[in-house]
Amino acid sequence: MRFLRVVVIIGVVLGALFVGADRWAVGYAENRLADRIQARQGLAGSAEVDIHGFPFLTQALSHDLERVDVRLKGVEAVADGRKTRLSQLDASFHSVKLNGDYSGGTARRAEGTALVTYQDLTEASQTGVTVTYGGAPGKVKVTASLEVLGRTLTRSVVSTVTLVDAKGGGKTVRVRADEVPGEGIPGIENAVRKKTDFDRRLDGGLPAGLQLAALTSDEGGVHLTLSGTDVVLAGS
Repeated sequence: MRFLRVVVIIGVVLGALFVGADRWAVGYAENRLADRIQARQGLAGSAEVDIHGFPFLTQALSHDLERVDVRLKGVEAVADGRKTRLSQLDASFHSVKLNGDYSGGTARRAEGTALVTYQDLTEASQTGVTVTYGGAPGKVKVTASLEVLGRTLTRSVVSTVTLVDAKGGGKTVRVRADEVPGEGIPGIENAVRKKTDFDRRLDGGLPAGLQLAALTSDEGGVHLTLSGTDVVLAGS
């Protein structure tokens, strides 16, 4: 009995040591991976990584991770020379095959969400307009000032924000006014739409392979749904 008790105690101690080592290793890997992602994406904000599955060490030795969750803040998407900021991007990467040097990996599939705040959209418009919630899903309110016959007029329009196919592949976020005050008056509609209507591509700021799939809007901003296959998690 005494021998069995000793064996059990030794087993418990070794098990505790293994669990402790495994948790230390996964914490170290999460921090290193977060640094890699932040450097690769050129984030203005931060990156947080959560590696799922136990034990981690056996996953690492096989170069296969079950699931990795990533939260990015301050993502700057640059496309066509224009910058659009994503306040937050949350993504889950499944079946991640690690690189030989553990500097990153590629996920068999990934899905997630991203938030573009109204301040982000206002800055992205680059036309001096103000963008706020439009009162219904998929709607935004765009307020612009324009010169008409020597007078400065301020007008607001309710616009629909949608995803449309972009030239060369991918998706573009499009903001278009549903109706324009003064429609039918020569020059007025074009003048307003030059201010209020705009397109923005976000491909340049997303992990390679992650695509825009859908969007909607609410009081907090425009919410994007993302998905993809063979998505790059990070790299050397």
